[in-house]
Amino acid sequence: VQLQASGGGLVQAGGSLRLSCAFSGQTFSTYHMGWFRQAPGKEREFVAGINWSGGSTSYADSVKGRFTISRDNPKNTVYLQMDSLKPEDTAVYYCAARGSLLMTVVKASSRYDYWGQGTQVTVSS
Repeated sequence: VQLQASGGGLVQAGGSLRLSCAFSGQTFSTYHMGWFRQAPGKEREFVAGINWSGGSTSYADSVKGRFTISRDNPKNTVYLQMDSLKPEDTAVYYCAARGSLLMTVVKASSRYDYWGQGTQVTVSS
């Protein structure tokens, strides 16, 4: 499996960005997808996840109501729409894949099998 994240950049507080993650190498619709982030000096943290069908999603409390995860299975792509961005959202964002046909989305990074290279998101105040 290969994951290629894109869409990061520099944005002012209150602005929006949409991250994309292109999946290849296996059957996308048999994988849960997650977005994680890591700020300098901090541990990697769960941001959002979506199950194989798109019928179940999960969010970190810090992004609920501002971020939306979605997937397009025919396009083998998962998205993270980020609105009302705050300076504390500044981090490297990673997409990850976990082979599963269960409904429940897991948040633990150790449960994900494959990782993308990361894309930098910087929110200025």
